[in-house]
Amino acid sequence: MNSHIKLQPELAKAFEEMGFLEWTDIQNKCIPLLQQGRDVIGQSSTGSGKTVAFGFPLLEIVIHGHGIQSLILVPTRELCEQVRSEMRKFAKYKRMNILAVYGGVSISPQISSIRHTDIVVGTPGRILDHLQRGTLSLQKVRILVLDEADKMFEMGFIDDIKSIISQVPKDRQTMLFSATISQQVHDIVRHYMKNPEKIKVQSYVDHGKLAQHFYDVNSRDKFSLLVHILKQEPVGLTIIFCATRSRVNVLSKNLNKQDINATALHGGLTQNRRKQAIDMFHNRKIDILVASDVAARGLDIKDVSHVINYDIPKTSKEYIHRIGRTAR
Repeated sequence: MNSHIKLQPELAKAFEEMGFLEWTDIQNKCIPLLQQGRDVIGQSSTGSGKTVAFGFPLLEIVIHGHGIQSLILVPTRELCEQVRSEMRKFAKYKRMNILAVYGGVSISPQISSIRHTDIVVGTPGRILDHLQRGTLSLQKVRILVLDEADKMFEMGFIDDIKSIISQVPKDRQTMLFSATISQQVHDIVRHYMKNPEKIKVQSYVDHGKLAQHFYDVNSRDKFSLLVHILKQEPVGLTIIFCATRSRVNVLSKNLNKQDINATALHGGLTQNRRKQAIDMFHNRKIDILVASDVAARGLDIKDVSHVINYDIPKTSKEYIHRIGRTAR
């Protein structure tokens, strides 16, 4: 364990119990700056350990029972659940109430839980909904985190995010994490951050661990080739990406008809169904996840052996995010 990073004893204990042996590049560079109270821009990809990089310094500052002192904004419900779950593990030995706030589920339980919350992890739309209803106050927030900022802006949340930031005290620490630094990210940095330190860490995937194959086939032969690969190749956990929700549904159904145990994941499913699919995949109850790009960003699923692009993604950036689910 690198000795230059010192955590509070309760946090150090949780860190070691989680089996972390050393700090990742982004953690090494960000944590000391955040502990000094600096604003930080972290440019790094999914799977680089960003949640640890902001989570531990944040937990050193927040005091249980003093109102909502930290807001973490994330693009998707899945990432919201994941960050909340990770933060709870980090805070195992500290009293800390951490609440996930997102749409697609009833707002009432969120309203009653907010009163006792120290840290909120939320998606911009639902956070704004609470602010407009007056059920959430950000007046005591000391730390604001924008996680996967580029993805939130791609999804059209820029105005929501500006509205939310306007209700957070100016005297705060701001952390922004993004795989790419777009013009919109630059604008947020310029208007809402104080002399931020920019940390950039290397590459999306370990190229030494990655082999890519391309099959040039007629569209009518794609399914039978896929079945052949899944039955002949010794594949472990596999994510198959499709362009549309309907394609995800059809493909997962047809794979199951071929005795290939697969489940679907896309934005059209209820939150319970999405969570169930991810949990089954995490716990190895199924080996194959057929997904739309909602699953390509932010989800940290260990030991994915194969990523199959059943449909080619629209941009090269999305391709990198998809294949970055493996070759860690």
